[in-house]
Amino acid sequence: MFEVTLAPAQRALDAEPAREPSAYAALVREIGEDGACEVRAVFWSETCARLQLFRTLSLAQHHTRIAREAHSLKSAAGTFGYLRLAALALRLETTAQTLGDAEFRDLLDLMDAAYTAARAQEPSG
Repeated sequence: MFEVTLAPAQRALDAEPAREPSAYAALVREIGEDGACEVRAVFWSETCARLQLFRTLSLAQHHTRIAREAHSLKSAAGTFGYLRLAALALRLETTAQTLGDAEFRDLLDLMDAAYTAARAQEPSG
């Protein structure tokens, strides 16, 4: 059932670029290259830790915290233009209270993949 309900939404997510370069360029204009680079490094570190945290939390016992962490991830990912990751974090934020465990794990897998894809699209250097 989860696959059927999410299939159209997942296709739309897959069509989105993992990274929107103009978002980072706007941040550079606002705070400079060094500042943007530092803030992005913190984002990567915190996002990695947050994705790992999700896997340690029981959905039944911690759905409120999971939703709050997903909200933070959604906002941060959006700031840097990581569209797919932001969309998946929004999905987790809005469904944390109603997801089943298998659906939760599937969504975390999609979020991990979006994180990896966003990192892969980062410019070298």
